[in-house]
Amino acid sequence: MRMLGRVDYAPTFQAMKDFTAQRTPDEREQLWVCEHSPVFTIGLAGKPEHVLNAGDIPVVQTDRGGQVTYHGPGQVVAYPLIDLRPRGIFVKEYVYRLEEAVIRTLAHFGVTGHRVGGAPGIYVRLDDPFSHAVLLQKPQLRAPGSPAPEPDFTGLGKIAALGIKVSNHRAYHGVALNAAMDLEPFARINPCGYAGLKTVDLSTIGVSASWDEAAHELAAQLQRLLALS
Repeated sequence: MRMLGRVDYAPTFQAMKDFTAQRTPDEREQLWVCEHSPVFTIGLAGKPEHVLNAGDIPVVQTDRGGQVTYHGPGQVVAYPLIDLRPRGIFVKEYVYRLEEAVIRTLAHFGVTGHRVGGAPGIYVRLDDPFSHAVLLQKPQLRAPGSPAPEPDFTGLGKIAALGIKVSNHRAYHGVALNAAMDLEPFARINPCGYAGLKTVDLSTIGVSASWDEAAHELAAQLQRLLALS
C-alpha cells in the first residue's frame, strides 16, 4: 500500500495509466490511497451539462466509467492497481467488492451503508445512518427491451462514489469515501449525473473520524477483499 498524502488529480491519473500499461507480470500490484486537491472529474459517460458551475475548481476528463464527481481534501480516495484475471473475477464482481469494502468500513464506524439498484456507490439513510433496517427501495422489474428504471434515492445521501477502468484485465481508478470535507462543491454539479442527489460525509452524519483512521480502515478492507499483499 502506498499512502500518497494530498496530491493533484491529473498527474496521479497519468501515473495510474503509466503503471497499469508498463507493469510487468512479476511486478507487484499496488494500492494507492490519497486525497486530492479540489477537482471535478468527468467519466466516459459524463455530460458537460452536469457541471453546473465549476467556478475556480478545475474540470478534468478521465477514462473511468461514470459521470461527474468531485474530489477534495478530507475525502479518502483508494486506487487498486490490480489484475482481475488471476483472481477469476469480472467487472461486476469487482465493483461489488469495492462497494463491500466501503460498507465494511462504514460498519467499523457504526454506520450502515446501502447499495441502490442501478446507481453504483454507497448510500446512507439521512434520518438514521446507524439504522440496520433494510431499505424500502427495491429493484424494480424491468421489462425486456425497456429502459432501466430510475434509481430511488428517497431519504438517502451518497457517501462514497466509484468509477473504474479495466484494460487487458487490469483495473485502475477506484473508490472515494467522504470522511470530513467541504461538501459545497457537490452543489455545483449533478453528482454522478443525478440532479439533486444529496452528498454526505462521515462528519455530517455524526461520526468523528480522522482522515487517517478512515483511510487505513478502507485500505485494510480493500486488501482483504481483493487479496492484496
